[in-house]
Amino acid sequence: MPFAMKPLLVSALLAAGALAPATLSMPAAAQEAHFIAYGVVFEQLEYRASPDDDILAWDGEAFVGTDEWKLVLQTEGEYLTDPDVFDTLENQLLVRRLLTDFFDLKAGVRYDSPEGEDRLYGVLGLQGLAPQFIELDTDLFFSETGDVSARIDLDYEILITNRITLTPTMEIDVAFSDDEEIGVGSGLVSTEFGLRLSYDLIDRAVAPYIGVHYERVYFETADLAEDEGEDVDEIYGVVGTKIRF
Repeated sequence: MPFAMKPLLVSALLAAGALAPATLSMPAAAQEAHFIAYGVVFEQLEYRASPDDDILAWDGEAFVGTDEWKLVLQTEGEYLTDPDVFDTLENQLLVRRLLTDFFDLKAGVRYDSPEGEDRLYGVLGLQGLAPQFIELDTDLFFSETGDVSARIDLDYEILITNRITLTPTMEIDVAFSDDEEIGVGSGLVSTEFGLRLSYDLIDRAVAPYIGVHYERVYFETADLAEDEGEDVDEIYGVVGTKIRF
């Protein structure tokens, strides 16, 4: 090999060696960006007891997707143990898109099959972590009948010890028009407040809890409930578990 070629060969080898780590890391980074995650989370899976009603209630979701995009099936409902009927049953199929470091934009459909008329809704909302580490979930619902409603969910976890957590929750429902077929009047429809004390049993995958849960309906919705002989407010003792896997 001519002597003049040797410096060029050495330089080429050194450049290849310098570029090799970066080249090798690119597929791993790409794989990480497109890593598919999936799981099931139930923040509430519980039995509620009051002097008037005993209820099995749940609020959970199953998801699959990447950090940027997720397909989510949400379900929540209340089942009256006597007379063995669903009081509420709501399922949502959503696509969630990462919007900022702390919030996702979501859109999809919601289907309710309560005791009265079934309802289909379009859904548009935001979900994420607000300042002070408050979990915030806001939704706009567009009914097939043309009615529009909104919901705000707030959760806040207070870590008492490494395993014991106190979680206050609040839910507010508002309707912008009447839908008397399902017992909803315009204005403030209902609020729900909860306080649950949980114990982390298995690495936050299973966390049994006890607590209290309070519900109230208002204004026109309360009038419709009273016409049907229903209570406008109720307080429950709660026992249940959080499940994440």
